Amino acid sequence: MTRSSLAPTLDLRLQRACAALGTVLEGKQREIEVAVACLVARGHLLVEDVPGTGKTTLARALAEVFGLQFTRVQFTADLLPADLLGLVLPDGRGGLVVRPGPIFTEVLLADELNRTPPRTQSALLEAMSEGSVTLEGERRALPDPFFVVATQNPAAFEGTYPLPESQLDRFLVRLRLGYPPLERERAMLHARRAVRAGPQLQPLPRSVLLEAMERVSDVRVEARIEDDLLAIVRRTRESPAFMLGASPRATLDLDRCARALAVLAGRDWCTPDDVRRAAVPVLAHRLVPAEPVLHELTGADPVEALLASELARIHLPD
Repeated sequence: MTRSSLAPTLDLRLQRACAALGTVLEGKQREIEVAVACLVARGHLLVEDVPGTGKTTLARALAEVFGLQFTRVQFTADLLPADLLGLVLPDGRGGLVVRPGPIFTEVLLADELNRTPPRTQSALLEAMSEGSVTLEGERRALPDPFFVVATQNPAAFEGTYPLPESQLDRFLVRLRLGYPPLERERAMLHARRAVRAGPQLQPLPRSVLLEAMERVSDVRVEARIEDDLLAIVRRTRESPAFMLGASPRATLDLDRCARALAVLAGRDWCTPDDVRRAAVPVLAHRLVPAEPVLHELTGADPVEALLASELARIHLPD
């Protein structure tokens, strides 16, 4: 197979961005690469984990390393759609003036999304799907790129409004960061005691991200790789382990994420490993197990474990 036609400078810059993010969240390189692939694929990211595991740090660092405008909104039980989307108010001269809400940004951190009522959740998810919002009957486009990083606490936590399956399906990827490795946690203690500032990220030109986004559609997916991808999706629908399998949107998202991972690797073709790496982050949050499972609070997810077990039954050639 011939060398990728991707520009070497793009290849190196994307790898440099992932390496820089790794200095902020040490020991989480695989999760970082999937998060960057989600951004490059023009998807949206859901990060579910216990508090204090680096969810906000990841979102802020993604915006910083790609030079994107960042806004954080704390989702609470009394947050209204207008608090997010904005308002149209009288201007005092007989006209109206638009006061855009915090959603008009390039990277929006929707912090603790499942602590706000369904009405406000729906307002955000509609904007994610349409890339625009409607104020007083007028459609207003959101910035391009527009990337939502939504965080949520595990469903076992009190005061949460779990996202329904139809809304979870709108997120390209779900990640769980888990607890840091022992040595990383020790380094955090030492850094805090020394009152040292965290690493400074040098932003890349936004043209790097835009070029990478354009390259995703140019990645080739051979017929055998496509067959493997479809076999994975069919497995979730046919396995007795799941009551609800992956949707057709999930099929398209798995394809997009695998292509984006190929772009990060500097290739213009997709491999079985790209599909394997994308499968659990793209599919697990869309599945409903046939039997109730205990939601763990340890950084592990029983549904992910079920999916990994099912995928192990499928032989994907290298």
